[in-house]
Amino acid sequence: MKIIAVGRNYAEHIKELNNEQPDDPVIFTKPETAILRNNEPFYFPDFSTDVHHEVEILVKISRTGKHIDEKFAHKYYDEIGIGIDFTARDLQSKLKAKGLPWDLAKGFNGSAPISSFVPKSEFADLQNLNFRLDVNGETRQQGNTSLMLFKIDYLISFVSRYFLLQQGDILFTGTPKGVGPVQLGDRLTAYLEDRNMLEFDVK
Repeated sequence: MKIIAVGRNYAEHIKELNNEQPDDPVIFTKPETAILRNNEPFYFPDFSTDVHHEVEILVKISRTGKHIDEKFAHKYYDEIGIGIDFTARDLQSKLKAKGLPWDLAKGFNGSAPISSFVPKSEFADLQNLNFRLDVNGETRQQGNTSLMLFKIDYLISFVSRYFLLQQGDILFTGTPKGVGPVQLGDRLTAYLEDRNMLEFDVK
């Protein structure tokens, strides 16, 4: 099982970090050891003082495929969820300044809390989904999948040109604006539409 994640997929998030809008999806990966399940707590790492939350819609791959045509991409996933792409922003900034990969800032232990997955058939339109992240009861991030620069089916098609997609792989589809730091003692709650999907503490 692998985690494939998409950066810079919402225009307002690109602006808030002063990044350039990409011509193609920005892809990075996280190891399986990044995953936190079952609302397990997130333990703040000792190598960073500036870890940011990035809430994202997740897609779980249901069958093996490569070089998938976009018009057939919907056949390769049946379930969606929500997750957090934790980012050690201070470390990421140092790595980017040197032109180095982001792996240490994105793939560290526990950096990918994920919810359970629900059938995509429960939603009328996957490209019109509201989702949000509350921190200590206050909404920090709010997005709608209609604002994605690269839609879900296109992302699956694009990624499958480079990676063999296998059953159980998870695709993080990008975060909307409002990313920011978490602190010890924070409680994070992520919603898909109005459904509480993920809730855990920072320790």
